[in-house]
Amino acid sequence: MLGKASRTALLALAVTAPSLVQANNFNYNAFQVRLGANPGTVGAEFSTFFTENTHIIVRGDSRFEGDWDVAGGIGFNGPAGQFADIYGQLLVHNVKTRDDEKFDSEFMSEFNIGSRVWLLENIEGVGQIGMLNRRDDTVFIWSAGARFHSTDQLALGADIKDGGIYGPQVQMSVRFEF
Repeated sequence: MLGKASRTALLALAVTAPSLVQANNFNYNAFQVRLGANPGTVGAEFSTFFTENTHIIVRGDSRFEGDWDVAGGIGFNGPAGQFADIYGQLLVHNVKTRDDEKFDSEFMSEFNIGSRVWLLENIEGVGQIGMLNRRDDTVFIWSAGARFHSTDQLALGADIKDGGIYGPQVQMSVRFEF
């Protein structure tokens, strides 16, 4: 039989435990369309939950000059307090530049880690750093930006980034969450 102290401790744990457990603060089920400037690119991205703290991601960008950067992989995500999430991704890229002959392309790997933070009730701040591993070198990649969530399903975003393929860019995006 449980003693009085054990029952009290068990009751206290049962009462306080729900306040210690947190779900993700952001939705990772989304489809995003984006436009980059300098150089001009068009891109799309799709991500969906695989489990509560992992998601699958597929994305692609192009200048429509016989080039592409298509990436896919797995990501992790979890809460970092009441108003922030930490996330990361492990991606494999297939990249073709306009200088490549016919369909000759190269494969690269990417690892990144970032954070999403609620700055205001419907304004989200996003930051990310990582590395893109090419044949003989590793390139530092980064991005910083913000999204305005006009509804639960629609967010408009602006970012500055260097994804390692197209160099530094300013991007505008529309994100549809489901």
